[in-house]
Amino acid sequence: DSAVLILGETGTGKEMVARRIHEQSDRRDAPFVAVNCGAIPENLVESEFFGHRKGAFTGADSNRAGLFEVANHGTLFLDEISELPLMLQAKLLRAIQEREIRRVGATKSIPVDVRIIAATNLNLSEEVKNKRFREDFYYRLNVIELRLPPLRERREDIPILVDAFLKKCADSRGKQVKGLSESALAMLADYAWPGNVRELENVIE
Repeated sequence: DSAVLILGETGTGKEMVARRIHEQSDRRDAPFVAVNCGAIPENLVESEFFGHRKGAFTGADSNRAGLFEVANHGTLFLDEISELPLMLQAKLLRAIQEREIRRVGATKSIPVDVRIIAATNLNLSEEVKNKRFREDFYYRLNVIELRLPPLRERREDIPILVDAFLKKCADSRGKQVKGLSESALAMLADYAWPGNVRELENVIE
């Protein structure tokens, strides 16, 4: 149930690791809910996470459950956690600590049981030093820290990944592609892969 913080460059597979942690946990039969914290408009972030009651604000035409309720008994994956506004960090921290949320416009709290996995491509300890991320929230998230190395630091994985991506692409298209030539593999191994595993998958496709 411990919170996990996954650090790594874009394209290193942070969400895949988060899903794997969920699938190997006692919560595997409950929802895995992934949210990109940087993709939610700032004025809707609170409603997205905690839900709202009908009439709480203009456009709130019905009661709506938030992400914490949807992920109840499961895992809530907070991708790009560094993008959350400081004010919302405080509210998320309270929800995680108290294990309860309150919908926007409601007066009653709702108990929730959610395991948090967060991810970012930034150095969060530096963000804390620069006052762009709350220190108390950082320590709440950083119970278990996992660092995913970029592909350029684990080139020995490239042939394994290439085989997996080739099979996936070939199977989905009904093609017979058995592998790459040694020269093609050498070329892939020699490249720096700024987009990491995601870029390699796109190249193979």
